[in-house]
Amino acid sequence: MKFIKIPKIVTNFYLVSAIIFVSWMLFFDANDWITQYNRQKRLQKMEEEKKFYEKRTQEVKADFRDLKNNSEVLERFAREKYFLKKPKEEVFILTEEQKSKK
Repeated sequence: MKFIKIPKIVTNFYLVSAIIFVSWMLFFDANDWITQYNRQKRLQKMEEEKKFYEKRTQEVKADFRDLKNNSEVLERFAREKYFLKKPKEEVFILTEEQKSKK
C-alpha cells in the first residue's frame, strides 16, 4: 500500500493549534474582530457627539450669563424668541410662504 506523505508542517500540533486559536479569536468569539471594529466606530461617533455637546453647553452657559446680567440682552431675547412686546406696542410677524411647485 502506498501512503500519502503529509508534510510535517501540517501535522505540527503547535501550528494547527495556533491557526485554530487565531481563527476562533478573529471570527467566532464574542469579542471578534468585526465586533471590535463596530465598537470602535461607535466610540468615535460618541466622542464627536461629546465634543459637540460640550461646546454647545459652553455656548448656552455664556448666553445664560448674558441674559442674567444684561437686561438689554434679556429684552432682545424675549422679543425675538417669545414675541413679547411692551404695552401699547404692535408686533408684526412676517413669514415666507412656500412657493408652489409647477
